[in-house]
Amino acid sequence: MSGRAVTITEVARHAGVAVSTVSYVLSGKRAISADTRRRVLDSVRTLGYHPNAGARALASRRANVIALVLPLRAGMHVPVLMQFATSVVTAARRYDHDVLLLTADEGPDGLRRAAASALVDGLVLMDVELHDTRVPLLRELAEPSVLIGFPADTTGLTCVDLDFARAGTLCVQHLAARGHREVALLGAPAVVYDRGTGYACRTREGFTEAAAAHGVTGIALPCEETFDQVSDAVGGLLEERPGLTGLVVHNEAAVNHVLGALRQHGRRVPEDVAVVAICPDDIAERSSPALTSVLIPAEDVGREAVRLLMDKLEGRAVPDGTLLAPRLTVRAST
Repeated sequence: MSGRAVTITEVARHAGVAVSTVSYVLSGKRAISADTRRRVLDSVRTLGYHPNAGARALASRRANVIALVLPLRAGMHVPVLMQFATSVVTAARRYDHDVLLLTADEGPDGLRRAAASALVDGLVLMDVELHDTRVPLLRELAEPSVLIGFPADTTGLTCVDLDFARAGTLCVQHLAARGHREVALLGAPAVVYDRGTGYACRTREGFTEAAAAHGVTGIALPCEETFDQVSDAVGGLLEERPGLTGLVVHNEAAVNHVLGALRQHGRRVPEDVAVVAICPDDIAERSSPALTSVLIPAEDVGREAVRLLMDKLEGRAVPDGTLLAPRLTVRAST
């Protein structure tokens, strides 16, 4: 059959069944006996049949594509974002869906255009702000959506993320349990807080509340990404707070700069200053010394976001919010 596409009619003839039976076997929309199903699938493999994507989309009124809305903005660490994107793409393929990546920072207009195009069945949104301008439109769209992140008001939405407030709390608890009485959070770049980005604000909130609860002196500061900026911030912090012995770093781009700046200012890790990071494991493990860290589980979050979206597409009930519990791994830096 090489040289042209095999048709569903040819598959049906080869298997000795009706065309509709082949369609039902491939779509799973009706129960078919095991023997008939096996015959059809054997014919599909033997003939090398590939369902036409356009015809399948027309028949199901599905595009079999989801949009991943990931606006690339200042202060975002692209390598970690790509871990999330890769996870979404991989998970979508398991459901026979492709992913359309939308990176322009267009707010509601970009969502409206994607939905109106009929190119996508649903949307996954990242970089969610506490007062995100895209949220009101999401509540109105016919297409289902899932947010990786939590706005301040989650009414009528489906959200999933790491519990970043709890992550901030875990870091403080870990340092307090080791006797540290003065700690600091070096967080995301200032522009990220200025936008009210949810994950950064929630981590800061968890850190601050945990410091107060444990009777620890804590200060939370934004942290920029170049070595000179990080060195200035660390130097100023050590000068203003000579009793500081614990650092929490929630800024993947700055993690190794922080370690370098501490060495530059004559501080040993962990002997003089203990460091805990909130970051992917590969970043923590490659650092010197290896960093005690709370994992950012990009793979788990992306997979769960796609699962929730597929459940919504099939009309199944889903929880409004899913928070993944943070996990702290102790390494050499504490």
